[in-house]
Amino acid sequence: MAGYLSESDFVMVEEGFSTRDLLEELTLGASQATTGDVAAFFVADLGAVVRRHFCFLKCLPRVRPFYTVKCNSSPGVLKVLAELGLGFSCANKAEMELVQHIGIPASKVIYTNPCKQIAQIKYAAKHGIRLLSFDNEMELAKVVKSHPSAQMVLCIATDDSHSLSRLSLKFGASLESCRHLLENAKRSHVEVVGVSFHIGSGCPDPQAYARSIADARLVFEMGTELGHRMHILDLGGGFPGMEGDKVRFEEIASVINSALDLYFPEGCGVDILAELGRYYVTSAFTMAVSIIAKKEALLDQPSREEENGSAPKTIVYHLDEGVYGIFNSVLFDNICPTPILQKKSSTEQPLYSSSLWGPVADGCDCVAEGLWLPQLQVGDWLVFDNMGAYTVGTGSLLGGTRACRITYAMSRVAWEALRGQLLPAEQDEDAEGVCKPLSCGWEITDTLCVGPVFTPASIM
Repeated sequence: MAGYLSESDFVMVEEGFSTRDLLEELTLGASQATTGDVAAFFVADLGAVVRRHFCFLKCLPRVRPFYTVKCNSSPGVLKVLAELGLGFSCANKAEMELVQHIGIPASKVIYTNPCKQIAQIKYAAKHGIRLLSFDNEMELAKVVKSHPSAQMVLCIATDDSHSLSRLSLKFGASLESCRHLLENAKRSHVEVVGVSFHIGSGCPDPQAYARSIADARLVFEMGTELGHRMHILDLGGGFPGMEGDKVRFEEIASVINSALDLYFPEGCGVDILAELGRYYVTSAFTMAVSIIAKKEALLDQPSREEENGSAPKTIVYHLDEGVYGIFNSVLFDNICPTPILQKKSSTEQPLYSSSLWGPVADGCDCVAEGLWLPQLQVGDWLVFDNMGAYTVGTGSLLGGTRACRITYAMSRVAWEALRGQLLPAEQDEDAEGVCKPLSCGWEITDTLCVGPVFTPASIM
């Protein structure tokens, strides 16, 4: 192990204690606290991050993963990914400082923002971060003056018209402009070493990767013709982070592998990268948030309660987190979060039309509407799954944010796999029983897919 993560950084998972048990312990402790200052917290299963990594290695064996720091910059995530050997994709100085603070070498950091502040380019130069992205002439001019030894990756536009988040509206050079940019770089003595693209988040069409890889091949040929030593292909991100996403990761990987075999066959000397954020962390984080206020109002339209003769009403619940903070996916990803009740309700308990609202005093801070929930009380806890992406370390959209408590946990099986010392039961002490190196960790993916269980020791 590289020593980025230690057992003191997380709660070790033991047999017989479930994720929900851990949440109950934490919510009970928060409810009984005299200060009352904990209204939301996360439980992060670092073992889920390890499992996702092994799945990645199995599905895309030729691709070297880089983690997109802006997606979730919590210390536990950065440390476990560093331990797994990932590189880090940074968008600004703060992110570069963060990963270098935990000991990541400059050779494993790429500065991927195509539009950069001059001061931050100088920071990258000072700290040995050489791999930078660009998509226009102005960036080249800034790099010539501030970081002449940089190795540049040309970011090209993609057809992301079907993606939920369309990055090519803001970033990426058109194919028609690439030759001019490459010629300009050559005249300016700027070294261009590769091509990158990003199909955007939530793309329902895996073939978008194949089309972009084909475009990248054309740009590679342009660069090689002009004398650039092209040897890096960056596939960008957009990989799904949940099992229920419209397109499965395995389906995307199959399309990518076929396109790579066609346009960048094995042995061609090209280092293939990908920038993953949601893929690693979305499903690893579960959040609990307490109800801080509620009010009841009569419904304008008839509801199912009227059939039973009860007064039609809707209940508005107020939470200490909203769409300008942790629930920003409501605004950006068009997601309607569905809560899981921490308290089990009786099947005979009536359900009421309900909505969840954040703490900001405006009409847009609505977390979810159209829910049918039993009668809840102030102080009750709601649980939300798949909360790892763009919820931690992003700050508030209104400026100023309160750090949310995170409890990290990992199963003993995942920890042993991470240490490269997976020892299955009844393992023979022969040559075949020697543990595989971490680079071959995909071979134990099925073993790691066992659901995590947690020990209550030292959880607060």
